[in-house]
Amino acid sequence: MIWLTWRQMRAQTLWTAAVLAAAAAYLLYLAWDVRDAYRTLVTECTAECDQAAHYLDDRFGLPLTLIGLLLLAGLAVFGAFWGAPLVARELEAGTHRLAWTQSVTRTRWLTAKLAVAGGVGVLLAGSLTLLLTWAVSPLDDIADSRFHPIEFATRNAAPFGYAVLAFTLGLAIGALTRRTLAAMALTLLVFLGLQLAMGGYVRPLYAEPVTATVTMADANTVGLIDGLSLGDTGAVVMGYTMPGAWVLSDEMPVRMADGSAFTGEDADECRSLNVPPDECLSHKDAAFDVVYQPADRYWRFQWTEFALTLGLSALLTAAAYWRLRRGVN
Repeated sequence: MIWLTWRQMRAQTLWTAAVLAAAAAYLLYLAWDVRDAYRTLVTECTAECDQAAHYLDDRFGLPLTLIGLLLLAGLAVFGAFWGAPLVARELEAGTHRLAWTQSVTRTRWLTAKLAVAGGVGVLLAGSLTLLLTWAVSPLDDIADSRFHPIEFATRNAAPFGYAVLAFTLGLAIGALTRRTLAAMALTLLVFLGLQLAMGGYVRPLYAEPVTATVTMADANTVGLIDGLSLGDTGAVVMGYTMPGAWVLSDEMPVRMADGSAFTGEDADECRSLNVPPDECLSHKDAAFDVVYQPADRYWRFQWTEFALTLGLSALLTAAAYWRLRRGVN
């Protein structure tokens, strides 16, 4: 069964390996370019070194975002083109009967396919994600935004879990639908939906967030205010960035440090003065509350997401086994 499975997937493995080899070559070039820029702007910097992160983001920000999106899309394609047809194509064509009438049990038949196709596919996809993690590590260190949805899902352990999830999702959908094209389309849609749900709804629940009070006087030493709005009802901080942390608050009402309200009259007074708004708020001893996940929880979140995707993969694999043993004659 192992040799037969390998012969069935040999062509797609060679094509996939060729595509990944081209991607790996580009990532090696990117790694050289990143380290050369990092050495010039950071290691050997002699002037305007405090702007290094800004320069590096301008140069590599868009390409890295596109690479991350392509990697996530590639995992979805991996599930659709490797996992979905694995069982659905044979059930649709009826070729599974040949193996099942040659003293090969359904469990052994599926296990061989999982071990060979799944193992090879996850190894190839995982190797590429590790190469990406290494290639852009200097930028990730200086940008300090590892909780960003694209960066988090395409670095370190999380992509391995997503690769397994994509494959088993395609496998289970293929076994349930028994139609190759339908299984491929459903795998793409469901996997992309799962990724959006994980980043937007599930990931923030891994740990109870921390709430901290930041005074306006200390705001720019603790983090960085993205925007500040003064209105008739008071003041609002529009976005706040803390190095390495995942800030969950978007709009943070400003109040006095003693807990009393920062009123519209206070805002009008600040607007009437010929000073920057944050300076006026600092003089008034204003503050705001920010909700965030600390930077030191990054690896805890990585392994939590890895374990969660493996758990979902185990359930999907069990569903595929159940379908073959109980639902296919």
